[in-house]
Amino acid sequence: MGRLSVKEDKNIYHVTREKLKLSRERASEMLGWISADRIERIDGGETPRPDEVVCMAEKYNALNLCNYYCTHQCDIGKRYVPEIQFDKELSQIALEMLASLNSVQRRQERFIEIAVDGSIDRDEVKDFVSIQKELDHITAAVDALRAWSERMLSSGMIDRETYEAYKSQR
Repeated sequence: MGRLSVKEDKNIYHVTREKLKLSRERASEMLGWISADRIERIDGGETPRPDEVVCMAEKYNALNLCNYYCTHQCDIGKRYVPEIQFDKELSQIALEMLASLNSVQRRQERFIEIAVDGSIDRDEVKDFVSIQKELDHITAAVDALRAWSERMLSSGMIDRETYEAYKSQR
């Protein structure tokens, strides 16, 4: 491997490549179609194209790169895609999800009262926003569970063939 960069403000793509101890040339070989020169430009701060990010995420086994790109570099994603925490363990994800589900369940009657007329009145906004935040927590937990599943599938801790077979059932 070539020498490591001494650059201090490395971006996520650069850090991920170096964690794998890949030179730009070796990374280029692994990625198949992204040149070492292009990797250097991306390492230097040039925004990669979505197809480059997908390729790096898959070949580096670093799905967080896709979420990072969407939440930090894509104008649509910055607005609509939530940032996912990829380092949570299953027990933490489950507890956070159950806590949020319990909170929403306790607020269920209020949510019905708010929604029944199809509009949000001034005196309902505070409760509506609070319920919406709890639903956002559930969404974040579901996203974290998906990320955890992908991590386990990639590492072989979950058998992909069995997983996909059950997932394809309706």
